[in-house]
Amino acid sequence: MPNASSWSASSPLLLLWEDSSGTRIFLSLLYAVLAISGTLSNVMVIYLVFSFKKLQTTSNAFIVNGCAADLSVCALWMPQEAVLGLLPPNSSSLRSAEYRLLRGGLLGLGLTVSLASHLLVAFNRYVLITKLPSVYQALYQRRHTGCMIGLSWALALLPVPLLPGLWTLGSAQSDGSSRYSALLLALAVLGQTALLLHCYLGIVRRVRGSAKRVSVLNFHLLHQLPFPAAPPPPRRAQRRLSSVSVLLLCCVFLLGTQPLVWVSLLGFFLRPAPPALQAASWLLLCSLSALNPLLYTWRSEEFRRAARSVLPRSEGPAAAPRPAAAA
Repeated sequence: MPNASSWSASSPLLLLWEDSSGTRIFLSLLYAVLAISGTLSNVMVIYLVFSFKKLQTTSNAFIVNGCAADLSVCALWMPQEAVLGLLPPNSSSLRSAEYRLLRGGLLGLGLTVSLASHLLVAFNRYVLITKLPSVYQALYQRRHTGCMIGLSWALALLPVPLLPGLWTLGSAQSDGSSRYSALLLALAVLGQTALLLHCYLGIVRRVRGSAKRVSVLNFHLLHQLPFPAAPPPPRRAQRRLSSVSVLLLCCVFLLGTQPLVWVSLLGFFLRPAPPALQAASWLLLCSLSALNPLLYTWRSEEFRRAARSVLPRSEGPAAAPRPAAAA
């Protein structure tokens, strides 16, 4: 049986670096559940936006962009991890450098575009709430929106070759390139998180400071915010509920991203974290790909109404036939 270092160098990215078949089977089942749920939810959001004109907004264009990126993780990468976790540790598929590069590229591309889409959605909503309508209309023309989406994919292609270095993160055989790849990843996620929090906390300050400012904006895009759509509660309760909704979204995002950031920084400056902690931090980050569609649509009445119109409804018991009238 391979030792710990050889297992860490050849195992799939999120599998624990040990010879426990029970652990590998558990993680494989977890990947399978995330893959199925994430694929269905992302495809559903994309279908609803393309099928209903009311949902075809600038903010939803960025959400669809994130869903497309998340499909790279949920529909293409996670199923492979679920299958590879059931293979023996000395399988040739685990040791193939080309196959590892392919899986690392899918994961890197999907996560990078997904994180960029989070930031694009946050900045879009920040401009909508805190700036004048003329500024929003000038910035988010159709051409500019398309350029932003294209740029997110173009930038995501740059760090893809660096991702395979993270496969040996924390192992005894890891070299300097993997440590610097981990540092680059941590700094990129940390910077993106700081910008996202700045946008959403700016929205919270504006909403709490001036609920009237939000209520007079005649933008149907406001229904895509994680705020209650209708009926509107009293002003004080609306400000409180709006703040809680935004903070809840930020907390879920921080829970999914920050463990990997600090595990990577710990491994670069001090010593590698335990393999279980590294695997858990990666798993939290990848699970965001399955949760993202719910994060951005669960408070939207437009999305709920569109989903109810396409999902099959269970019909109640048939009504009893009415007796024929007497002649």
